[in-house]
This record gives sequence, structure tokens and C-alpha cells, in this order.
Amino acid sequence: MNSAHLDLAVPVDLVDHARGAAAARLTIVEYGDFECPRCKQSAPVLKSLVERFAGRVRLVYRHFPLETMHPHALLAAEAAECAAGQDKFWAMHDLLFDNQTHLEARHLRMYAERLELDLTRYEAEFDDHIYLQRIREQFAGGQRSRVRATPGLFLNGKVVDVSFDLRGLVDAVERELEATAR
Repeated sequence: MNSAHLDLAVPVDLVDHARGAAAARLTIVEYGDFECPRCKQSAPVLKSLVERFAGRVRLVYRHFPLETMHPHALLAAEAAECAAGQDKFWAMHDLLFDNQTHLEARHLRMYAERLELDLTRYEAEFDDHIYLQRIREQFAGGQRSRVRATPGLFLNGKVVDVSFDLRGLVDAVERELEATAR
């Protein structure tokens, strides 16, 4: 695929958080916000696509905290990155969406404890904001990709409009897999 026709400004790489096979034919990139109700609704759908099309679909999550609307989104993203530093990004991702109305720092620490993270390391990284730059870079990449709202979804680099519902994404995945199976 010619990169000049892609909407995704920052290509997927090895440092991205990914679920599913690296060699999958389809990659869905989500720019998300842990405090966004629509992201919470999309999380199980995206997870089920990876499971339903095992080996053929991969999900990449990138941070896009909308801080003016969601005051806890940035701290939640930092907690997710602290968990990622201990190989538990997706477990924290799922916990954050499951507990979306409880994303204050004290709650985030409880989730780290529940995941059995090294709490000394978690607290040091969280308090020092060592992953803030990574989150800001992902946000900037989303802006360059013209993400305006969350979830911002891309299928193999092309934007997918989910303004009305996620059925369009599911249909697009099914069509694309059918087309590439020929």
C-alpha cells in the first residue's frame, strides 16, 4: 500500500502496545482516552475482533487523552504506561475501562496493586511522570493523523468513521479480510 494514501501519520512500530499477531493482515490502530465513554464501549468490540479473527487482526492502542473534557485521562494513561513497563499494559487497559468512573490517583494505585505490579517502581515512575513524553508524542501523532475525537480508529492506515456506531468498523474488517483472502 502506498503510504501517500494513508491517513495514519505515524506508522505502527515495535514500541506500540499491540494485541494479536504481529504478522496479521489487518491492523487496527486506536487513539483512545481511558475516560471517554465511547472508548469504553469500543474496547470489548475491538478485543472481540482480535479474538474472532485470531492471527488475522491486530489491535494497536495509542494514547489520546482529551484533558479538557476528561480530567483523569492523562493520569490513567500514565498508569497504563507504568503497567506496560512491567508487561501488564493490556491488563491495566482493561481495568481502567472496567472502572472508568474511578480514575483518580488513589484508584490507579489500587489497580496497580491488584495487578501485582512492583509498587515501589510503579509509584516512582508515576510520581516522576516518566512516561508523560511518550503519551504527548502519541497525542501529537494522533493530531497529525487528524484525530479530533476518541476513539480515533484506523484500519491498515485508513481512517474508519465510527461516528454513529462500531458496526462500520466490524463490516470494514470483514470486507477487508474477505478481499485479502482471494
